[in-house]
Parts: sequence; C-alpha cells; structure tokens
Amino acid sequence: MSEKTTAATNGLLSANGPMSNGTNGVPSSTSSQQQNGCGKTASKKGPRPDNGNGNDGRSPRRFPRISLPVELMRDSYDVVVIGSGYGGGVAASRMARGKQSVCLLERGKERWPGEFPEQLLETSEEIRISGEFAPGDRRSIPGKIVDGGNSTGLYHFVVGEGQNAYMGNGLGGTSLLNANVFLEAHPDVLDMEIWPKELRGKDAWTKYYKRASSVLEPVEYPATFPELRKADLLKKQAELMGMGDKFYRVKQTTRFKDGPNSTGVCMRASTLTGMDATGINDGSKSTTLVNYLSDAWNWGAEMFCECEVRYVTKAPGRDGYIIYFAWHGGKRGRFTTLYDDLMWVHANKLVFFGAGSIGTTEILLRSKQFGLKMSEDVGTEMSGNGDMLGFGYNTDYDANCMAHPDPTWDRPVGPCITSVLDLREQKNVLEGFVVEDCAIPLALAPLMFPMLEYLPDPVKPRYGSLETLTKAASRVAGKLLGPYSAHGSVARTATYLIMSHDSSQGSLRLKENKPVLTYSGVGRSKSVSRIHEFLEKMTANVGGNFVANPAWTLLGAQQITVHPIGGARMSTDGTGSSGVTNHSGEIFKGDGTETHPGLIVCDGALVPTAVGVNPFATITALAERSVELAAQRFGISIDYDTKNGVLDMYGSPKFPLPRDDSIERLSAAMTKAGDNGKSGIAFSEVMTGFIHAGPDVDDFKVATDLGRSRCEFARFFLSVKSWDIAELVNNNLHPAHLTGTFCCESLGGTFIVHRGAFQLFNEDVREPDTTNLSYDFDMVSPRGNTLHFNGYKVVNTAAYLNPLEILRQTTTLYVTITNKDDEIVGRGTLHIQPKDFYQEVLTFGATGPSTWSRLTSVMSFLGYFTKQLSVPFFSTLGRLQWPNAGVDTASMATSPSQVAPLVALDGVKTTLMMWNPIQDGKEVLGDAPIILFVAGAATDHTMFALPTIETNAIDYFRSAGYRSYCLTHRVGRTPVAQQGHTPYDARRDIHAALAHIRKVGSTRGDKEMPKIYVVAHCAGSSALACGLLDGTIPANWLRGVTASMVFMNPKFGKINHLISGFPVNVYSKLRALNQVLRLYPAGDARETCKSVVCHRSELVFGRLWTHKNLNETTHRNLAQFVGGTSMQSLAWLMNAGRKEAVTTNEPASTSLVTPENLERLKGLPILFLSGTGNMVYTAENTDVSFTTLCHAHGRQWYERELFSDKGHLDAWMGANAYKDVYPRVRRHVDKFMKL
Repeated sequence: MSEKTTAATNGLLSANGPMSNGTNGVPSSTSSQQQNGCGKTASKKGPRPDNGNGNDGRSPRRFPRISLPVELMRDSYDVVVIGSGYGGGVAASRMARGKQSVCLLERGKERWPGEFPEQLLETSEEIRISGEFAPGDRRSIPGKIVDGGNSTGLYHFVVGEGQNAYMGNGLGGTSLLNANVFLEAHPDVLDMEIWPKELRGKDAWTKYYKRASSVLEPVEYPATFPELRKADLLKKQAELMGMGDKFYRVKQTTRFKDGPNSTGVCMRASTLTGMDATGINDGSKSTTLVNYLSDAWNWGAEMFCECEVRYVTKAPGRDGYIIYFAWHGGKRGRFTTLYDDLMWVHANKLVFFGAGSIGTTEILLRSKQFGLKMSEDVGTEMSGNGDMLGFGYNTDYDANCMAHPDPTWDRPVGPCITSVLDLREQKNVLEGFVVEDCAIPLALAPLMFPMLEYLPDPVKPRYGSLETLTKAASRVAGKLLGPYSAHGSVARTATYLIMSHDSSQGSLRLKENKPVLTYSGVGRSKSVSRIHEFLEKMTANVGGNFVANPAWTLLGAQQITVHPIGGARMSTDGTGSSGVTNHSGEIFKGDGTETHPGLIVCDGALVPTAVGVNPFATITALAERSVELAAQRFGISIDYDTKNGVLDMYGSPKFPLPRDDSIERLSAAMTKAGDNGKSGIAFSEVMTGFIHAGPDVDDFKVATDLGRSRCEFARFFLSVKSWDIAELVNNNLHPAHLTGTFCCESLGGTFIVHRGAFQLFNEDVREPDTTNLSYDFDMVSPRGNTLHFNGYKVVNTAAYLNPLEILRQTTTLYVTITNKDDEIVGRGTLHIQPKDFYQEVLTFGATGPSTWSRLTSVMSFLGYFTKQLSVPFFSTLGRLQWPNAGVDTASMATSPSQVAPLVALDGVKTTLMMWNPIQDGKEVLGDAPIILFVAGAATDHTMFALPTIETNAIDYFRSAGYRSYCLTHRVGRTPVAQQGHTPYDARRDIHAALAHIRKVGSTRGDKEMPKIYVVAHCAGSSALACGLLDGTIPANWLRGVTASMVFMNPKFGKINHLISGFPVNVYSKLRALNQVLRLYPAGDARETCKSVVCHRSELVFGRLWTHKNLNETTHRNLAQFVGGTSMQSLAWLMNAGRKEAVTTNEPASTSLVTPENLERLKGLPILFLSGTGNMVYTAENTDVSFTTLCHAHGRQWYERELFSDKGHLDAWMGANAYKDVYPRVRRHVDKFMKL
C-alpha cells in the first residue's frame, strides 16, 4: 500500500504530475501545477475530521474528505439527494449552487486516488453480492436469495435470472469504476417514440449534453501519447472487417494533463495503467467525486457515507418527505436489527433519486410497499443496455490488455477504453452496437489464464499445424510466464466491451424484502447470437479464439451488464399508465398525471430504453435537465456561472451551511482530536423495553409494568463514539457522543438522535458509591416534535461479589422522557438482551492514526471500564475511603440566627441554635410557632441542618413559618460527650433548652408562655422520653412531639441485639482494626461500602442508614456529621435495648416505663416515626410505645408512620427526605400548632 499511497498523495497534490518527467514515453505536461495554480498541498487549518468511513487507520492528512461523519448530520434539509453517481452529483451541485441546504446520502465509503484496492485479496474484501442466484434456463424455477459480503463494499454484483449487474458503491457511485467513455446517444435513438415528446430529437438534448460536457471535460486520447496495443489491435480488426471508417478514438473523461479540472480540483495526467474498472489510483479519473461532488461540497452541500436509503414517505404533519436509511457506520451492521432501526432525514422541498437504476428502483418499490402511491410500472421494462463482454483469446498480436499499476515505458496499457468500432448506423436502430477495447483489472490477472483456457468453448477455431504449435507455445508461455508476458496467450488476448440494444423487458421486484432482477432469455436472444457471430469473425481475422463473457458461459447464457438502466422510466404520454415519472423525472402518484411534488428521479432509472452506447453522458444530460426543471418549479435560481477557482480539498468549503452550537462544538472536538493525532473508541448498542407514555408515574418499575400491559414497546439503536480516549477516561464527565434512533410508537414513532451526550461511569451524587452510565439527548420525531431523553444505568455496591448483578446493572437503563416544557411524558426501563449484548461486543472498535494508537486506545478503555466495575464488585474489600480533611462543608451550611449557650441543672454546658422563619426570602423576627429539634447520639445540629442536601429539615420548616431551635445535647457530637454522660442525663439538657425558649418568649411580652413542639431523634428521643416519664420535663410545656425511630421502648435490630450482649470495652479494642470492619455484616450487598467512618459507626451503633437514601456528598463527608460516643452512653443504650425500656443510670437501671410515669404523658400528642430499613432499632419499638400509650390514654393522641426503605439517620439526612418525611411531620406539627 505504501507505493499506492504515495502515488495518491502526489497524484492530487504535488507540484508535478507522475508523467511530467517524460517517463513511460508520455510527454510532460504543458505546465506544472505550480504554474497552473495547483501547487498548494494542504490547508494550514489542518485536516477535517474523519468521516467514519473506516479510514481511521490512515493519516487524515493524506487524503481529502468532503463527506462528513453522520454525527454532524442535521435532522432537516431543503434538499436530500440519494446516491452520488452522475445523477446524484448533478443534483447536489446544482441545488447547492441554488443556495439550498443539501444533504447527500451514499451507501458506500469515500475514497480518493490512492485508497482503491488493486490486488485480488484487497478487492475481494470490497465485494458485495446480492439478488437471486438463478443460473441457466430456469423456466420459472426459483433461484436462491443471496445477500453477502461487504455491505458497503466498492464492488457490488447483483445476480438475477437471465441478467446480472456490476455496480459501484462509494462517494462517486459507479463513476468510480466506469471506463470514462463520453458518447452521446445516436440521433436515431433519441428520435424513438419511447421517449416523451419533450425529449424526442437531438435538439432537445444539445443544451444538456453541452452542460454535462463542460463539467466532465471529455477529450480523446492524445495523438502525442504512446500508441496502445489494445487500441491498435481493435483498429486492425476493424480494417480486416472492412469497417476501418467506423473506428475512432472516443471522448473520455480521463485527464491527460496536470492541472485543475472544471470544478477546481487539481488532477494528474494518466499514467496509462488501465486500472479504471476497480478504481484508479493515479489521480487522472474524472469521477463525480472530483467534479460535481467537489463542486457541491464547495457550495455547502453536506455529504454522508455508509447511509443506505431504504424508502421514502410523505412527512407526517409537515411539508416535505422523510428519507429512511440504514447507517452502516460504527459496525452497526453487526446487529441483525440494522434494517429495523432505520435513521431518517427530512427533506423540506425536494428529494432527488440518484442511486442508480437498481438502487433507485429498489427504493421506489419499497416506498410503494410502505404506502407511497406511484405507477404500477415501477420496476418494469428495465434494460441491461445490451452490454456484453467477450475476449479474442490468444490472437496473433500483442494486445496488452492487462491493467498494471506501474506499466513499463514500452508497454503502457492506457485508459480502460480509448477506441470504439461504432456500428450504430443501421437501417434498424435496434440492430446498432459498438465494440470498444477494454483493459482487464489487475485483480483478475491470476484468474485470466485458467478462465480463458479451460472454460467451455462451443466454437473452437481450426488451425494449421504450424499455427497450432505457435498457439500452444503462447499458451505455455501464458501459463508459465504469467499474464504480462508479451509472448503469452493472455497478453495476446483482445478484450471487447459491447453496448447494443435489448428488448428492455427486465424487471426488478422485492422478494423477502430484497431486490431480485429478472430478464429471462436475454442471453439467448437473436441479438446476442448475431453479435457473437460478428465477434467470432473479428477474432478469427487476427488468429484468435472468441470466448464469451465467463458469466455468460458459467451461468448458462446469462448476461452481465455494467449499465443497468430503467425501472422508473419516463412516461411516453405524460401519465402513470405508461411510465413512472413525467418528462422531468417527477414521480407520478398513480396512473394519472398527478405527481408527488419534489420527488425527482435523476439517474439511469429514468431512461426508457437501451441507448446502444456507454450511457453516462446521456444520464448526466438528463439529470441536468431534470434538476433545472425542478429548480424552476420551486423558484430556485441556480448559479451556473460562478467559477470556484482552485479548490483546497483539505480546507473548508467557500459557502458552508451555517451551523448550530452543537454541530460547531462536536466538529471542533473532532478536528482537535485529528490535529493532535488522538485515538478513540466506538461501539453501538441496542436496548429494548417498555416506556409508559402519559402522566408521570414516579416509580420506574410501575411505569415499565404499565407500559408492558399497554404494549408500549420502546427500543433504541445508538452508536457511541469518542474521538479522544484520554478525554473519555480522564475527564471527570467521561464524555462521548451518541447518534442513532429511539423508537416508541406511543411517543411519536422513530426519533432521530444527533449529538447526544453519553457519560461513562460519572459519579451519581444522589447515592454513595454509585456511578452512572448516562444517556442524555434531544430527539426529533418525523413530525418535527422534539422530546428529551434522559437515561441512566446504575452501578453500585449491590453488585458486591455478584457478577450477575454487575451484568444486570450495566444492561438496565432507567429512562425519563420530557417535552419542551420539561413535563414528563414517558418513563420506563430498557434492557440489553443477550443476543444484542453479543452483537454489541462485535461492534467495539478503535480509531486512530496507527495500529499502536488504536491498540493503546482499546487497552485504555478496557482498563478504565474494568477498574470502574471492580469498585462496586469488590466494594468494602477494595480501597478504603478515609475522611477527607480537605473538604469543609460548614461553609455550605445556613448560619443560625442565634447561638445560645445552655447550662443544665447539673452544670453541664451545651449549645442551642436558633433559625428564624423565612418569608419572601427574609427572616421574620416577630412571633412565630416554635419547633425544638433534638439530635441523636454522636450527632449535632447538622443532622437537621445538613448542608449537603437540597432541602434540609431546618430550611424546610423555616420556609413553613416555624422558628426552629436545635439542641446539641451532652451525648451528641460535642466534646462534652466524652465525659461519660448518658441519654438519661441528656434529659436535663432538653429541659434547659425548653426553659430557655420559654424565657425568651416571656421577654418578648407573650401573654402566655409559648408551648413548644419537639422533634427528637434516636438518643434524643429516648432522652426526651426519660424526662417526660420521670417528670424532669413537664409535658404541659409541649404542644406535641415527633418521636423519630425510638421513644421509650428501644428494641434493637438483629445485629445490634446480638452484639448488645458483648462487653462494651470490646469496641475500644477494635477501633484501629479497620480492615476487620470491612467484613462487618451490613445486610444487603448494596449496604456495603468503602467508608471507614461508615464502618466504624456500624460497629458502634449498627448500620445507621440505607445507603441509597444518602447522596454521595453526604456519604463522603460523614466524618463531619457523625462523631463518637462514650462507653457509658453506649452501655446505657445497650442496657436499655436489652430491657426494651428506657431506664435510669447504672447501677440501678430502673425502668422508667411504669403506669405512674405513663400518666404524665396523658394529653400529649405524639407522632411515632420508623423506617422499615432501620438496622439500629426495629420498627417494632415505636409500635410497642404507640400501643402502650393508646391503651393507657386512647388512640386520639397518637399517630404512627412507617416509611418504606428508610434507615435510621437517612430519614432526616436523606437527599429526598423533604419529599416524604418532612411533609408527614409537618402535617402533625401544623395540626397541633394551629398555624
């Protein structure tokens, strides 16, 4: 490939052409590229981003790229062009010059000279075969449907019954592979009544042939160039047949001098390799890529490769049409659902069908199946243009027909075709034909001798003895010395390419949703026999043996055409009853005269009959006319006159379409990655499931079940791509981009997704030790409606030592769909099915400028992916998370309005904080109802004023109009706690706090002492119970109580119950054994974590929270909210837990829950709160207290609420506590505070 690549680079961009030094006998160009303006070799702006055509392994500076990655596609354009051959190229160029936004879709890839395969092995990787394999005289016996090979391969063979076809896929269509011959149709052909009256006669065509010629610039093979043996042999044969006057050199679109072409693309003189039929690498071939398409690019057309258009429909609810296509990029073809998950683009005005006769007809047939009304004639009366191929094997003359990438100076092959024996001038125009010389592709060189020597030959020439020996010797030389030996039989073989007339009775139909070509008997027609007889004589005159097309021989008299035409032919009478389109190419809606406005066929499918010669000149002229007429109908003014000047194909177009911010950002990222030689990764993913469309259902499982019951199936097919693996792995957002489709009929059909955001293992701030794989994008429906998709996969410690759970987590996506007003319109879950997971793995690949960079990219991605999965998988067994001293959350907290020191009756000092209520963003200093919050053991005011959640309890109740106090008592998170106090002692602190609040109220001149509502948690609640039961705290000071998690009947969870029997001093010995604490039984796997603080608090108190209710910031900073406790306090808690009643201090430990003490609680409203996930105290303990008090005083004073999945502290410190716990408490507070 190195020589080929170098040639390509020089072939388009270097100062002098490959032939300019006069080598190979070719005269140097009349002027160098420096003189003709082609000396500029590359843009200073650097290369454009790779278009995803599979060329990531090559340097992006080596070849131009005028197509764009599909990731940069818009969802709507003025004009969509399907195909990039002559018809599609004309439409794209002219519409772009008409200042329309143009999108061109091409099935194949973009290749420039230097990228075309040459050897057999290379070319075999680019072959696609499709159709119905039906060799021989079938007599209605069905063949076998085939569809294999490279789906976007350059060489496309369509097999059928009676007729086969060879076409090209790539940006440039079959122009990449044709023989460049520009011959106008014979005037007699143009006079035939098969044409619409508007196109009959040569005069109707002259303007458009001339316009096509001005762009394609056909010229004859120069007389100053070397003589070509194959052309000389054809000339000799013509003379021996008495037809020397019918021989001439054809006009062709090969370049024979260096310099810019009509469009401004710098080209090179032909090196006479004869490689045209497989794609030529010397930069001399005037394909549509270097003329019409480059012109379209310069005028702002956007072209996208690997996009196979399947069908077209009317756009629902708006003007224009929807073009559905299968995007083959990103290895999406690995999925068997490729054709079920079609992408689409909207054409607001015009759609031009330029996919070639077979391609366009297939699209129209499928569009008709899917409801687009059109003539019944679509797919009928097709023609192979009377194409035939034959060989004059082992003649007496050196023909030198084998293409060679570097021919010697004395044996140039020449362009594929240079000469013609023109026999079209006949009394009956249908008997006319042409015979052209032809070069055989290099890739076929190894096959030529066995194919010509051993294929069955029904008519073998008779030679004399000497001639027989001579022929045998040349065959031996051909076998031993190869096809390039001048004395060998292959080198002495003439190749004939014939164009004639057939009966145009071929047809294309869809069978099993695949196109099947049928043209029974065409290879056995009298016309074929007549021409074969002529070729037999012509070959015999030069001592050769005529061998028909190998396909004709091997497949049982079947023809192969390189010029299929028809299938959507023009109507002769202006109605759909005799054709598919009108004279301008616009498609009929049925059998009448009405057409689909803006649906235009502009390629060979239009042509109603064989033209008897290479048809691309006629197709191009016809396309020029159809596009011109369409422009007139739509009021589009095409600028035919402005010249481009010399184009910098590595630069930017002169008239680009304006881009929105999302396109600009992504394009800049691609360019930056390309400039810096970055490598990336890509893969595609299919997920399916159910999404309920309708009013929001908060719970994903409920929404999914509802969607399933209503058959609201959903699926996406998205390709994920990062152009810079370092950014994906190291950026804290871990970003990549999404392109593809989302399909949900209940939400609006198939939505297109461009430039979506994918994040790989970004931290989930809602839960600790949790990461998300996030999918976030806007998507557009065919109606033009935009919805927003947000989905995330949750990866957390529920996968602790559980590979199946890891698989479940990474294959489950929780989806929320919102509209433009941010209203939720859909919710549900999607899953990766096992088959789709396997196919996803096959799509994984890397991009980059070298094999090493791509390998490094893969290893970097897999290493990062594995590392991220190992964290939750090993969870507490992995690296521990230590308290982060560098983060101070205090600055995030809301400062109290007042801080008051307290002194209890026993002299212990504590702290009381106060926050005034908030109204309209301002503090209220006047009278307000009061709540006293009492924290639990080892916590302080931050439990209720937590700065790491969106809305904490203090903020919530301040906004509700309450003056909020918070007490940090002696067994809370305070230095005093280390002095050996117990919750029983802490009752005095609560008394002091209440007394202080009452005193403040009296100084304000309140008519009566304020009654206070108390919210007490855990040890604070137990301390409150102690004070109320023993009379330390008068119940008549209180308006009501919320007892959180425990009150007067502590009952431990299972683990705490077991360890309450251990001596308390065991804990002090374990404090340093953090490694042992990894194995502390935390319950469900999701409750394992890496936090040392979490582990230690579990050891002392049991698990204090359900992890999913804490956000990551809270969990990471637990050391700032949770402290230690004294052994005396812990001993009191353990003792109370064993007795299941609050008690006095040791040694007496007398239970305070007595009938006499319970009487003190009479008339005091209490709300008991518990969580089903509380591992410190079971929910049963509040039930015991609730039941006891109900029996004692009546149920009217007591309420109890059980919160599902709430743990101990997370009931107040949970990120979503403001949605459930706080409102429930407020209802009780409001009820008794009478706000």
